[in-house]
Amino acid sequence: MKGQAILDLGDQVKRLDEFSYRVKSQSSDRTYDVTFSTVDGWKCSCPDHFYRSVKCKHIWAAHLSIQIREVVAQSVVIEPLSPNVCPYCASTELVKHGLRHNPYGGLQRFSCKGCGKRFVRNFGFERIKATPEAVTSALQLYFTGESLRNVQKFLRLRGIRVTHQTVYNWIRKYVSLMEKYLDKLTPQVSDVWRADELFLKVKGNMKYLYALMDDETRFWIAQEVASTKYTADVRPLFAEGKRVAGKRPRYLITDGAHNFMEAFTKELRTNRYTSPKHVREIKLDSIPHNNKAERLNGEFRDRERIVRGVKREDSPLLAGLQIYHNHVRPHMALKNRTPGEVAGIKVEGQDKWLTLIQNASRDSGRRLYKVRSNI
Repeated sequence: MKGQAILDLGDQVKRLDEFSYRVKSQSSDRTYDVTFSTVDGWKCSCPDHFYRSVKCKHIWAAHLSIQIREVVAQSVVIEPLSPNVCPYCASTELVKHGLRHNPYGGLQRFSCKGCGKRFVRNFGFERIKATPEAVTSALQLYFTGESLRNVQKFLRLRGIRVTHQTVYNWIRKYVSLMEKYLDKLTPQVSDVWRADELFLKVKGNMKYLYALMDDETRFWIAQEVASTKYTADVRPLFAEGKRVAGKRPRYLITDGAHNFMEAFTKELRTNRYTSPKHVREIKLDSIPHNNKAERLNGEFRDRERIVRGVKREDSPLLAGLQIYHNHVRPHMALKNRTPGEVAGIKVEGQDKWLTLIQNASRDSGRRLYKVRSNI
């Protein structure tokens, strides 16, 4: 109650960074520093906490401010498209306009009285012989660890006869479509980021995949493929991270590689008092650890083992795994939520692939319609 009373005054709690706060005293002109760490927990410089080791009202005020900030954080909800609503103008004045026939059955075609456009219920999957469920099943199987030919065999059991090349074409097409759509959304990541690298083979040549992720939400922010480990320029990785997140981190956690330090100095460090801090080689029991980033590397390594190396640097496997990690795969450490959901980008629907493809197709269609109208 006393912590809530401090918050109600409006300007008593100042947030310095993700783990540090400054709270004004209620009985004098002093201010107290409130900090949090995974080792020591909450700490306050006030006498009440120092002598009694209790969770004082200043700690409660900082803790409650975090909860309020999480509630008011901007969030984006991506919902499945309703079959009774026009995907272009959201009008409900629809008229049946014949059937569109394909090898796997007829599809009802609709006309919208609001915008005059025609569409079918498989929005986003036009000119594809297979059903939307077959395409999204192929995406799910591929990014959970199956090979292209195993996906082809699964679809054949469902009565859908396609080649493994067709499956690859689906993956390349829809990964590119979803990537462009999701690139417009800004995740609400924390002020602590992690970066790490792992080796991979591209056309049989040794390369290194650099990944940048958020510490709190485990959101995979950016990636870069480079030819070397210790001398590669990873400034584009940090620049892409700033663009995607819309901010700089307060802390960057990496290993002791020199190129991380050089890129951090040139791309992230500023001359202001709020300049980010670079934490190198976190040690637990005198052993260096970057566990969360290493876990992300493990996800890629499990998938790469099936394909036996990446065939090209712009392979849809890399971008698709990033989409799968952020918006489709639930994480036990996040209470079975996706990193995107924790970062304020929630994809609803039982089939998240379907929801993403439909919304990405609608967004692409609107932009194309706008361009044609201007012409």
